[in-house]
Amino acid sequence: MPSFLKSACIGKSSAGVILAVGIALAGGPGALMGDPGAGTRPLAPLPKAAGRSDPGQVALGRLLFRDGRLSGDGSISCATCHDPARGFADGLPLSKGYPGALYFRNTPTVLNAAHGRALYWDGRLPSSDLPTLVRDHLSEAHFMQADGRLLIERLKQMPVYVRAFREAFGGEPTYGRILDSVAAYLQTLQSRDVPFDLYLQGEEDAITPAARRGLEVFRGKAGCVACHDGPMLSDGELHNLGLPRSPQIFDSPERSVTFRRFLKTLGVERYDTLREDIGAEAVTKLDSDRGCFRTPTLREVSRTAPYMHDGSIATLEAVVEFYDRGGGDGVGKDAGLRPLGLTPPEKEDLVEFLRTLSGAVFETEPVELPAYEILPLGER
Repeated sequence: MPSFLKSACIGKSSAGVILAVGIALAGGPGALMGDPGAGTRPLAPLPKAAGRSDPGQVALGRLLFRDGRLSGDGSISCATCHDPARGFADGLPLSKGYPGALYFRNTPTVLNAAHGRALYWDGRLPSSDLPTLVRDHLSEAHFMQADGRLLIERLKQMPVYVRAFREAFGGEPTYGRILDSVAAYLQTLQSRDVPFDLYLQGEEDAITPAARRGLEVFRGKAGCVACHDGPMLSDGELHNLGLPRSPQIFDSPERSVTFRRFLKTLGVERYDTLREDIGAEAVTKLDSDRGCFRTPTLREVSRTAPYMHDGSIATLEAVVEFYDRGGGDGVGKDAGLRPLGLTPPEKEDLVEFLRTLSGAVFETEPVELPAYEILPLGER
């Protein structure tokens, strides 16, 4: 198992842990900064992302993120599935994938990706390695299916890009510089003007009384904070929620083919007979990780429906109902998931709180992409 990936599938209790704590929130937002105990981290505003901040690299990455010519056939860009107007997700239950292929998991947001612990639903890549994330998306057959050598030659036929690479990196386009520039841009994608962050910073009126009551439910009776803690509202660990097999995957030949190809590349021996998404087990090869998936961040959650790794839950209200029932009935479900007994008003307040975790919409302005130009022989 990768060192950054930690499985919690074999016994982390969630609701029961928090119910035993009995947190009181009468102290207002300042009291939330304290650790509620039981190993959970305090809720906190997002810190400023560390890492690359070279404005030339970021500006170049912003263009490349939106440029379909980084895909094999030039038809899709990073922004196709990570649409700024949709919270840098795509709003679909399951991703479309590269033209001619359909993917078998929901598209997670890349907002705040630099702050997480692990990337992808199965947690197979650390958040500290954003260039590799970019490489995977550009080169994988089920994502953008691009040959890095072709991308370089395409960009060299656009003088605007050539100048931008020279100014940002001191040289011409290379595959590594493409990855680094998009990663530099991703490093800057962070939620802004989030009501809950403002509340944590002392602005009591930043969220409604109903949302404050929902926060009490979140930290207390519902026990959400056992897995959705810290600045990212995610423990970054692996959990099995007992979700049933997704017919959307296995009743679709295109998605089934993509699923089996993916598992084969990870060395899963029974990839050709599986009828369920085994999640992190494909990465770790541990039976205990079957059906386990990374806890997603709750930041921007009201803008990134539908939910779960298979996009099987359409609304926040339905997510709350799912957890109130104690999760699903699948094999290997986390022991801490049990019925919560929430009242209708508590459910409404909890949803109201979850809506305060989304910030301002940004990066939706039109971008003018460079055009190809016929260059004199010998010039670039």
